[in-house]
Amino acid sequence: MHIKRDASLKTLLKDIFGYVSFKGDQEAIIDNLLLGNDTFVIMPTGGGKSMCYQLPALISQGTAIIVSPLIALMKNQVDAIRNFASYNGIAHVLNSSLSKAEVAEVKKDLVNGITKMLYVAPE
Repeated sequence: MHIKRDASLKTLLKDIFGYVSFKGDQEAIIDNLLLGNDTFVIMPTGGGKSMCYQLPALISQGTAIIVSPLIALMKNQVDAIRNFASYNGIAHVLNSSLSKAEVAEVKKDLVNGITKMLYVAPE
């Protein structure tokens, strides 16, 4: 998945996730993050928080680290992101539920610059 940032955020939203518009303040939040600003966001469940870090992570250089105490939610989000990409390494979870082989795969993809989002548990 090679994404060019020169497209508008709405175009990227449609191209990557299939949505035609942002929810609430998502676009303003994403713009603020892409400007390099610290951003504190509070939204209700289902309010679209994930998009606020997923889209910037996919279109920015490097790897975004997402800390979540909910291992099931991390797995769900990684599976969803992998559905949009042509390779699984785009997103990984890293927590105590992984085998040594799975941890080695995560490390390999991180070192090789493949992973755009790394979901970790605060354990």
